[in-house]
Amino acid sequence: MQLKGLVRFFTVLLIIYSLYQLSFTWFVRSHEKKMEAKAMSSIKKMYPDAKVKYPGNKDSQVIYQEMVEKEYQKRLQRLLDSTKDKTVTYGINGAVSYKKAKAEELNLGLDLQGGMNVTLEVEMTGLLRSLTNDSKDPNFLLAIQNANNRKLNSGADFVTLFIEEYRKLEKTRPLASLFAGGASGKIDINSSDSKVESYIRKEANDAFDRTYNKLTKRIDQFGVAQPAINPIKEKNRINVELPGVKDKDRVRKLLQTTANLQFWETYRLQDLQQAFINVENDFDGFLKGTLKDTAAAPAPDTTGAIASADTTGKNDTSKGKLSNVIDTAKDKKIDNAAAQKKSIGSIIQLGAGEGVGLVELKDTSTLLQYLMTPQLRKYFPADAVFAYGDASRAGSKLYPLYVLRTYNREKAPLEGDAISKAEPQYDNAGRPIVSIEMTGPGAVEWGKITEKSARDKIPIAIVLDGTVYSAPIAEGKLGNRSQITGNFTIETATDLANILKIGKLDAPAKIVQDQQVGPTLGKQAILGGSRAFFISFIVIFLLMLVYYNTSGWVANIALILNLLFTIGILAGFGATLTAPGIAGLVLTIGMAVDTNVIIYERIKEELSKGKGYIPAINEGYKRSLPPVLDAHVTTLLTAIILFYFGLGPVKGFATTQIIGILLSLFCGILVSRWVSDIFTTKKKHLEYFTSLSRRVFKHAKFKFIEYRKVAYVISMIVLALGIASYFNGFDYGVEFKGGRSYQVKFDKPVDVEKVRDELRVAFGGENPVIKTIGDNATLDITTSYEINNTNLTADSIVESKLMQGLKNHLPPGISYDKFDSQYKQGSNKVLPTISDDLKSGAVKATIFAMLIIFLYIFVRFRDWRYSLGTIVALLHDVLVTLAVFSFARTIVPFPLEIDQHFIAAVLTVIGFSMNDTVIVFDRIREDSRLMPNAPKTEVINRAINETLSRTIMTSLTVFLTILILFIVGGEVTRGFAFAMLIGVITGTYSSIFVAAPILVDLGGKRGLGQKAVPEKKPAATKA
Repeated sequence: MQLKGLVRFFTVLLIIYSLYQLSFTWFVRSHEKKMEAKAMSSIKKMYPDAKVKYPGNKDSQVIYQEMVEKEYQKRLQRLLDSTKDKTVTYGINGAVSYKKAKAEELNLGLDLQGGMNVTLEVEMTGLLRSLTNDSKDPNFLLAIQNANNRKLNSGADFVTLFIEEYRKLEKTRPLASLFAGGASGKIDINSSDSKVESYIRKEANDAFDRTYNKLTKRIDQFGVAQPAINPIKEKNRINVELPGVKDKDRVRKLLQTTANLQFWETYRLQDLQQAFINVENDFDGFLKGTLKDTAAAPAPDTTGAIASADTTGKNDTSKGKLSNVIDTAKDKKIDNAAAQKKSIGSIIQLGAGEGVGLVELKDTSTLLQYLMTPQLRKYFPADAVFAYGDASRAGSKLYPLYVLRTYNREKAPLEGDAISKAEPQYDNAGRPIVSIEMTGPGAVEWGKITEKSARDKIPIAIVLDGTVYSAPIAEGKLGNRSQITGNFTIETATDLANILKIGKLDAPAKIVQDQQVGPTLGKQAILGGSRAFFISFIVIFLLMLVYYNTSGWVANIALILNLLFTIGILAGFGATLTAPGIAGLVLTIGMAVDTNVIIYERIKEELSKGKGYIPAINEGYKRSLPPVLDAHVTTLLTAIILFYFGLGPVKGFATTQIIGILLSLFCGILVSRWVSDIFTTKKKHLEYFTSLSRRVFKHAKFKFIEYRKVAYVISMIVLALGIASYFNGFDYGVEFKGGRSYQVKFDKPVDVEKVRDELRVAFGGENPVIKTIGDNATLDITTSYEINNTNLTADSIVESKLMQGLKNHLPPGISYDKFDSQYKQGSNKVLPTISDDLKSGAVKATIFAMLIIFLYIFVRFRDWRYSLGTIVALLHDVLVTLAVFSFARTIVPFPLEIDQHFIAAVLTVIGFSMNDTVIVFDRIREDSRLMPNAPKTEVINRAINETLSRTIMTSLTVFLTILILFIVGGEVTRGFAFAMLIGVITGTYSSIFVAAPILVDLGGKRGLGQKAVPEKKPAATKA
């Protein structure tokens, strides 16, 4: 009675808690709908309908409608901001404002509401250089380079890799010789290598923490609702989720900007007039390869190209050192399309705009490559450094080129550490600017620089992370106050001011994975997931009633509570519901009733033996507990492993699954028993049979073991196909092979091969991988073009090339903004660094899952044969799934990719397959104790037949839910669902025909039960 009281108490408590947590979501949605209606009403009053405004002019209507939509979003955001303190409900502590309720609602993942998921890698190269006072030691620099190369395929941290590489080059030289005399004074020439290593690691950890804290402050000031920022210190990575964000380029700059502010003098066009004339005269010979290098290349420490505004992405200017700038022309192939131009004047418009001229966005990388070749570079001053301005803030595709005068110095005359205050303001003309104040020493130096600028009419370039924001000529000597001007919007001016206030990142961060989901794709994912969820619920609800009569109501009550508790706890824990998370809920529907299926099948079995109603129920719950616990523990273990190794949405699936499994035990065993006892107390007996369930598998006596050799042959074929799939190959998702993928939806079906050819030209000969999604009107386009370019504008360059390649299949004159918002449904970028890490993690997760299950089964059954049979069955299931994904990828009309969703499916299949296997094994062990002298074949056949009904039913419930998910769940989870369907079928087969028969042929004559005596043959009958 005490246990029943506790169950009743916690059930009621969880119901109240779940409803309370979910109420915040309801009140928030209600408030937001009111604000949406208010914003729309206001916009309709201010702006007439597009067809009325521009009758008959469709192009103007589209542009006008885009403008109205932006104004609506701004109006809605202002209304939500102005009502953030409005009371929308009441809680335990009284009134709850919209802002507080928003923080408590059930979060939707990026794949459901749109936004960005970014993984940043914190770079330690600059930190090591600063700790050695920018040592030029060649072995030190080579060790850093080698460590960076190894980092692509190694799980070790950067400090470990650096020390290993340095030791390969310097066998005996102490590390202290490099790091002694640093600013901290903690290392001297006599310090041991272990002390130096500890010092480096501490500095690296501190730098990571400072970078994380400063990035957090930047994101907080960006104003994103419910951002998620998760540090992964052991891998020097930071994962950032920004739901609902639309200005992707602004986010990239915000996250990757190191805030390295510098003030440089610049060369004027008249100073370089002769240099450009010489370049123009030699350009034709240069392209033909007939121009010889007649002059030595300039000193490498003082020349180069700061390419933060271009596409080369080869520079590390994180510490403001020009020696870190790499000559991109030495190792980068010149773009074929740009190489067709016959004069330098066709690439740069000299004398136009600021700087020395303007360059089209698509030519920025190529121009720098030309100018930095020794044949052309020799005409420019030795201390000249090329840098681009950022015209993208004004929406232009023309970038100004500046030539900085460095006087052969590494450090700028004035840098960001001289800034004491920064804030966004407006100038006299109403244009956004950034107002700055200098420190005392900084103001003195600033006065000297501005005085010279005014006297000699020399522009002063204001450079942030290699991008020139502006290059004004001072009107006179300035004091401690000044301005940074440029093509700012108020948002970008605010961002720059915040970045400068927060300070420079000691260890800069670069984006290694970038996933974007448009709101349209998110709505489709919600719609598909919701359909799958409700249809699955109805199907399983009815199946329980059809197969288990009135006792099915108890299973359905447990199912409803399980789902309510799962969603409520997800909301209470602040977890995020993703599309895979919805898939996890759908899977929970199938697995939640499995507990009741196992129990009910045992109760039916006891009733069929002639036991009374109460004894049968008691015996059913008692005998079912071990297999239920075993099945849930093995599934739980794989879910935990998936949570540990997974990223982003896949981790959301694992979270949902873990909560669902734990609640399935609570609801399926304790709550179901409590509800059943309520009926028993009232003298009302639940029915466990229907006319259908009485006939199915009644007195089943199939001889499974006799066909084991046929099963072995099939397993050998599966093994051969599994091995062959390795040679046949797979379609790897962008997560595992690196690259950029884009989901583009057209107005009508397109010719895929024609699109491929046109994109190949746009991407400079690089062949994209194109898959259809549903039909030829929606394509998934994957390319590795410029994937090693981590520059801030690299993504814009690639997307510009993408649109250029697709222009024949888009409306004429379409703007990039319209293409980005209406046709590009989503995108994903993964650098090779993280793709190798993800592949390694996937392999480790699969192997680790099998090892954990092997050990668990060994501990539970105390017999290595059970563990070995389990592993063979699991390998069988995995190999079948791999073979199907390899050989069917060109047959099925949807993508079959090896990605994180596939790994999630494989690990789930491993856990689920164990569900059936453990049920059979438990019954084999039980029957072997009841029949100690029976042959193993008889014991195993009997155990399989006795559990056949529950094996089929547990598989059927999961199969139906996954099938529904596959049909109506949408493209996001289709590959996952397909892998699960294969896994459920093969898991059921392997439990019966692979795992169990192995017990017959292993271990000689040893009995099957833990306490069983050796097997004895039946006594011969006397004649």
